[in-house]
Amino acid sequence: MLRWTITFIIIAIIAGILGFGGIAGASAGIAKVLFFIFLVLFVLTLLKKA
Repeated sequence: MLRWTITFIIIAIIAGILGFGGIAGASAGIAKVLFFIFLVLFVLTLLKKA
């Protein structure tokens, strides 16, 4: 999950540098959603083990 987040962040940065604003915004949005899903799953895993 975190690997996908990093991938979409890199795509957003490259698209932003090249001037593709729509693709950069969409990739950043997807990365944000994936990151928050990762955080929730990570916290749930920590709570389950405690």
